[in-house]
Amino acid sequence: MTHKFSPYFLLIITGMMLFFSCRKDNLISHDKDITLAFSNDSVIFDTVFTSIGTITKRLMVYNKSNKRINISNIQLNGGSASVFKMNVDGISGSSVSDVELAANDSLFILLKATIDPSDENNPFVVEDDIHFLTNGNEQSVKLVAWGQNAHYILADQKVGNFPEFKIVADSNETVHWTADKPYVVYGYALINSYGTLIIDAGAKIHFHNGSGLWAWVDGVLKVQGTLENPVVFQGDRLDPDYRNIPGQWDRIWLMEGRAGFNHEIDHAIIRNGYIGLQVESFLRATSNQLTISNTVIENHSGYGFLGRYFAVDASNLVLANCGLFAAKIESGGAYSFRHCSIVNEWKFGVRNSPALYFHNAGLDADSNIVAVPLDIRLANTIIYGSLENEIERDLLAGADTNYVFDHCLLRLKDNWKNEAAFINCILNEDPLFRDYDAFNYEPDTLSPVIGKGKAEIGFEIPFDLNGVARSNPPDIGAYQFVPKTGEK
Repeated sequence: MTHKFSPYFLLIITGMMLFFSCRKDNLISHDKDITLAFSNDSVIFDTVFTSIGTITKRLMVYNKSNKRINISNIQLNGGSASVFKMNVDGISGSSVSDVELAANDSLFILLKATIDPSDENNPFVVEDDIHFLTNGNEQSVKLVAWGQNAHYILADQKVGNFPEFKIVADSNETVHWTADKPYVVYGYALINSYGTLIIDAGAKIHFHNGSGLWAWVDGVLKVQGTLENPVVFQGDRLDPDYRNIPGQWDRIWLMEGRAGFNHEIDHAIIRNGYIGLQVESFLRATSNQLTISNTVIENHSGYGFLGRYFAVDASNLVLANCGLFAAKIESGGAYSFRHCSIVNEWKFGVRNSPALYFHNAGLDADSNIVAVPLDIRLANTIIYGSLENEIERDLLAGADTNYVFDHCLLRLKDNWKNEAAFINCILNEDPLFRDYDAFNYEPDTLSPVIGKGKAEIGFEIPFDLNGVARSNPPDIGAYQFVPKTGEK
């Protein structure tokens, strides 16, 4: 018996097959292993605004899985108050919910930033995040824009394990940073081999979180501040709450160079980073040196100064208020500190590291620990802080090692204080600075450092950090005592 199917029956069967096929394709996957992919992990609005304006960027969002997904929420963390605005596939708002994305499909988000660059209440760097929630997975893309008129240095290169950087002075190039507008560094500003960066008096350099200034091997840094117009290095957060917060940026990092091409820093203020200044022989022993004078390095969460097998001539230098060492000297080298104040009264937590630490241990070609020559001389210098021992040494035999403290005020309880290396030093007396909390390390009226310095050193450096003529004999430290009104 032959069965005949009605054309209506075949139409119904075909329709049901199409219906269920479509339903299968439209099923939303709740697989928690599915995550979104993005065209960029950050969207940077790197155009410098010249007036109130809007810049538009695009972010692509990809579903690279073979399953349809639902993005539960896409939102700006800053909400409606954010300077950024977004449009998700034609839907505007600071938060968009239930956005479906087919398998191997994408959507685009248009982003706008509207900023008044003349508003000095803006931070230099304005940030927000777009937050994505998919199947319980949270992901975000950073948004970055410039908030004030400035010179912006944005890292654009990455080599190995080194931090991201932008070359600001290339080989055989001399570049001036002037005081016309602030400089804001996002990443590392790098001076390439045989390049020179000269920073003029009055320039202000602001570093974003984790950023710094880096002179690669044979690159040269010259900071040419004056008493009236010092060069200032600090973080890019200018709101009052951040004025004295350490750890806001990374470091100034100087490497070895050629003979006759010294790094020079004069009349600078370096504040609120992780390491104020790091100098080191990286690929070979240095043939140049750092000459640093009339400079304040203070309030760093790690080190004020870190030296590794380098040559440094420092005068009228303040190293103060650091979470670890105010000055740490590793792997030998040659260091001279004259009329310096190395002070540590860290108040942001427990500190167990001394103000000054030095050792002469290095590694040979086979990575064995060996003694390395060290010469460290301190004259008319204060080393003081809240610990009983503010000087520590770790010295190996087998290399020329010399250290001298000449007419210094020292806080030191260890028994090595009686060695011949200590010449006419004042031990364990409070230097009586005018105001520890305000970072004022000038001697007060009754300070024991007044008139106790070595005359010959005072003649070599006749003016103090404030430009005051030194007496004969001079005061110990970076500052000469100056009576205030009513004092004698």
